[in-house]
Amino acid sequence: MNRILENPPRVLSVIPPMTQLNTPYPSTAYLTGFLRSRGVDAVQEDLALALVLKLLSSTGLQSVFGQIETISNPSPVVSNFCEQYDKYVATIDRVIAFLQGGDPTLAHRIISRMFLPEGARFDTLDAYEDEDDGGDPLGWAFGALGVQDRARHYATLYLSDLADVLREAVDPRFEFVRYAESLAASQPTFDPLAEALIAPMNLVDTTLRDLTLAAISRHQPNVVLVSVPFPGNVYAAFRIAQAIKSKDAGIITILGGGFVNTELREMTEPRVFDYFDYITLDDGERPLVALLEHFRGERPRHQLVRTFVREENSTTSYSGAVQYINHQEPDVPFAEVGTPTWDGLPIDQYLSTLDMLNPMHRLWSDGRWNKLTVAHGCYWKKCSFCDVTLDYIGRYDGVAASTLVDRIESIIQETGQTGFHFVDEAAPPKALKAMAKELLRRNVTVSWWGNIRFEKSFTPELCELLADSGCIAISGGLEVASDRLLKLMKKGVSVDQVARVTRAFTDVGILVHAYLMYGFPTQTVQDTVDALEYVRQLFEEGCIQSGFFHRFTCTVHSPVGKKPEEYSIELAPLPAVSFAKNDIDFIDPTGVNHDSLGVGLNKALYNFMHGVGLDDDIRSWFEDRVPRSIVKRDFIAQALCKK
Repeated sequence: MNRILENPPRVLSVIPPMTQLNTPYPSTAYLTGFLRSRGVDAVQEDLALALVLKLLSSTGLQSVFGQIETISNPSPVVSNFCEQYDKYVATIDRVIAFLQGGDPTLAHRIISRMFLPEGARFDTLDAYEDEDDGGDPLGWAFGALGVQDRARHYATLYLSDLADVLREAVDPRFEFVRYAESLAASQPTFDPLAEALIAPMNLVDTTLRDLTLAAISRHQPNVVLVSVPFPGNVYAAFRIAQAIKSKDAGIITILGGGFVNTELREMTEPRVFDYFDYITLDDGERPLVALLEHFRGERPRHQLVRTFVREENSTTSYSGAVQYINHQEPDVPFAEVGTPTWDGLPIDQYLSTLDMLNPMHRLWSDGRWNKLTVAHGCYWKKCSFCDVTLDYIGRYDGVAASTLVDRIESIIQETGQTGFHFVDEAAPPKALKAMAKELLRRNVTVSWWGNIRFEKSFTPELCELLADSGCIAISGGLEVASDRLLKLMKKGVSVDQVARVTRAFTDVGILVHAYLMYGFPTQTVQDTVDALEYVRQLFEEGCIQSGFFHRFTCTVHSPVGKKPEEYSIELAPLPAVSFAKNDIDFIDPTGVNHDSLGVGLNKALYNFMHGVGLDDDIRSWFEDRVPRSIVKRDFIAQALCKK
């Protein structure tokens, strides 16, 4: 139906659970900054953080304990919590304050191992026992002075124990990041999510409902934007919309974000609109401008942009077809989207956790970073495994270095914090060079990191310039570490080139994280073993400090999914889809058991990141028998000698 607002739009943008604990997801900051630049009354809330802080509090744990009392046969995890319940209640508020940076002296008590109750997550410390460190399990990592970091690591294990309790006693779907994602990720029908939404609410659900209604009461919006970046945000997003509609059905709810842009492009399910009035695709700025004009009576509905609606003649939840409206209009240029704002987000309440001891890997969970984008989309947009056909990757749009640094300075002034994480698919080297020079020209002090391609443009001279401007770390895709497969996936790099580029970064003190992949079409066991040998040598030569092996997933929007015959695979038939569509199974003629190999790959990588096992035969990491690597043991060392 047409929705004309009697009053000017007051827009509330919310981040649904779950996202990172250490820093806000940037989508609402971008949208709020843009809307305010257009004169719209816009505010924002992070309900993901609010939910965690409510559950992980003394009153929250009391509520959890009340739920447990009804369980007849509790698990060992839950039993341990009950046995140490008084200690958990006595420590939780102080631990949260410590992780928020508000009580640093508590670190001394935390590292004593006598203050915090300990559950199964602390068993991982046994792997670090070293008699040479006098019985101190983490002496190798933190030495005698790393009090704060060691305490944060113990406190993170403590929170992970409590997350396990919530999952086993309250909500089996609970995760700090991937909350209930199985209800949404590539789900062909809405049925699983619909069933979950009509089920009796548990403690997590009711807590989120109360937080949502409190936010509505506080801000009095007539439009609510719910940004859903990942499948692990979807269930909570619908619970938020459900709470809003139960409170005031007249409040307009709009769904958007990365998950929608990727998985709901072919959605035909009308029941979704029992919760959301509109669903928008791709960058939200232009669709929101059109919707707000529509709400003010300035634009007819048939001129909405990239927006799903339910037909006006629906009389019940199950009648009325879904219609996609896309009046062709140019997107808002990246230079005109405005500066993100964190106003309204509790930046002093995020939790600086430390789950991985590796100095590069920890950046994802440690510290609050101002997230920003150097350019829109990807300047390369050729990688065959990537969703390059989608707008957020395929449409590249840069901005002048002066504008970018203006945004950086504005954000520093607002937040008082100088750490930046550039969240581009791959930041362009020319743009980074220009930004670095502008930062240095203005004498702006920042610490920054981001994602790049390991291309030859990153010369030692450019790496030194980036380091001088404040670059502390970079991440990039080495993927399969096989020249044959890198060429097949159109990555545009080679293994020896990656070695030289990554070494250029590390030589100037910039940490390097490598994204790695296994299970790509036609990848053999020999390819996999050889790839791990390349990775071992990159660690050994100090080219990279961190990495992560992802299992390749074929998606319908990638070149592999679009033209599988070019990659010698056959796609499995998809079921009828009315809701989410993204991942697609395929038949690889090699018949390799990649799942079995993945265990060995990740075990090896975990040890390499801690400096362990770099001299061992690569085959020792795999449970099943695998062939000897045919890569020369000094391949990377020789590559580094080339110019």
